Amino acid sequence: MKVLQICNKPPFPPVDGGCVAMNAITSGLLANGHSVKVLAVSTKKHPFLKKQIPEAYLRKTSIETVFVDTGLSVVKGFKNLFSKGSYNVERFYSGDFETKLTEILKKEQFDTVQFESIFTAPYLETVKRYSKAKTVLRAHNVEHLIWQRMATQTSNPLKKWYLQFLAKRLREYEMNVLNNFDGIATITAEDKNYFIKNNIQTKSEVFPLGIDSAQYKPAQLNEVEFPSLFHLGSMDWMPNEEAIKWFLEKVWINVHTAFPDLKLYLAGRNMPEWLQTLQMPNVSIVGEVENAHQFMRQKAVMIVPLLSGGGMRVKIIEGMALGKAIISTTVGAEGIEAKDGETILIADTPEQFVQQIGKCINNPEWYNRIAVEARKLALKNYDYKEVAKKLTTFYKQL
Repeated sequence: MKVLQICNKPPFPPVDGGCVAMNAITSGLLANGHSVKVLAVSTKKHPFLKKQIPEAYLRKTSIETVFVDTGLSVVKGFKNLFSKGSYNVERFYSGDFETKLTEILKKEQFDTVQFESIFTAPYLETVKRYSKAKTVLRAHNVEHLIWQRMATQTSNPLKKWYLQFLAKRLREYEMNVLNNFDGIATITAEDKNYFIKNNIQTKSEVFPLGIDSAQYKPAQLNEVEFPSLFHLGSMDWMPNEEAIKWFLEKVWINVHTAFPDLKLYLAGRNMPEWLQTLQMPNVSIVGEVENAHQFMRQKAVMIVPLLSGGGMRVKIIEGMALGKAIISTTVGAEGIEAKDGETILIADTPEQFVQQIGKCINNPEWYNRIAVEARKLALKNYDYKEVAKKLTTFYKQL
């Protein structure tokens, strides 16, 4: 099978959850003997770093990118207020990208074109015009729900209004365009059910995040700083910044009072200035790490205090695969087949976070049991080759 994968950012190197999810599909399809051509949007936030990409990947995917300026613009944002389009989506459209896509479609024939996220949907009509391939949307999230949730979390009236406005426009676009695809591959059952309840007629199926278990080796006990807490995530993604701000303001003072020697490590790309200059007891701002897996292996308990967001949290699956006990909000754990108290720990209030953290650091054996069961779950349910194999079966059914 020959697949064209259209990405809203370069899937390699896998620097964040979205990249990891896209790269897992690329790698899974290739591992199953299929042909994959990657065409990606390159941006200031997610540039195409060719020198960091292995020659084998460049050769197998014949990856091409087109730079698109997706940066926020006050002028464009203001003009959008008087149009009917979604500013979130419009930022990803480029005439140059459409030209490159047309060139590829005229030169090569594909069995399936997979669109990574709703933000690549503006190119759907171009694909239909120049190709007979089946079109599949890889829905990483129900995108407008992320913005709706963020709107509910802010107390600033103007910001709340604008986030609600963006969410409304994005919802209108998302719900209208979904029926134009031949298939929808969601990451979670919750997302699939949401689409069905909202009268989306396009055939859909669930294909979770896939991981290559060979890349996830748990640390030995003497390699782990126990006890310790850590968070790893791109801090230019608004839900992550919102989550850490809430945790530091509402939770950490209580945790520090209960466990004064416990340290919290915050790592991730593009730390905002307020975090870079933060001075709180036992909070270490690590920033971007060279090797995410190595960083995670060295720490003990992962926290995922998300209040908004959607889809499946890639870092939770990676943390599980690395044998970490994970404390997450209900929102953060959405879409993951994990049971509270068995393979993950759920906490939605400051009091619950303190309680779950206490269970982990006061009972190392219990912590280790949770971590071991989490790894078993990740390796059993989220193998990238199996996910890709099921996905190609779905392609053939369309």
